[in-house]
Amino acid sequence: MKLSRNAIAVVCVVGVMGMTGAAFAAVPLYRMFCQTTGFDGTVRKAEKAPDQVLDATVLIRFDTNVRDLPMTFRAEQVSQRVRIGETGIAYFDVTNTSDQPIHAKAAYNVVPEQAGPYFQKLQCFCFQGQTIAAGETRKFPVQYFVAPELATDAESRGVREITLSYTFYPTKDFDQAANEGSSPIPQGSGAAG
Repeated sequence: MKLSRNAIAVVCVVGVMGMTGAAFAAVPLYRMFCQTTGFDGTVRKAEKAPDQVLDATVLIRFDTNVRDLPMTFRAEQVSQRVRIGETGIAYFDVTNTSDQPIHAKAAYNVVPEQAGPYFQKLQCFCFQGQTIAAGETRKFPVQYFVAPELATDAESRGVREITLSYTFYPTKDFDQAANEGSSPIPQGSGAAG
């Protein structure tokens, strides 16, 4: 069976359009997949804390980074030890060291990768973009827990240390209501750390 030149051209155009569409859809679809499954160390947002708290503990380490922004960013504690299933809260201080407002967002990750599905956040500054005024210092809480299923999953039950890593990066796309869940710290207040 012979195909006409027009039929071949239509098949080629449809194929190219399909591949282009797939390329554009790949990143948001992969991000949605990772957030849903916790794959690749992506932390999931939880609606409520678990009912079960185990005796076993996990050491949570906090790592902070800044990419291309005039700001300082640090965890008030380097680490916390929490019981599996227990709700923990950590505070992070951000200072805009420039004379201009900063629009930024924090990307996050969990290591080891196997802990990703079980490390869940109830509240986090990373869920939305942030605007930090010139010279302003802000304190951001992160409320989290490690799900009890970590202790029974064959791949993750030996995990005793988890690193939660954040990187603040500049963004023009941010939510105006993003500043929920944070509190300004008066300059010179000497926040705990």
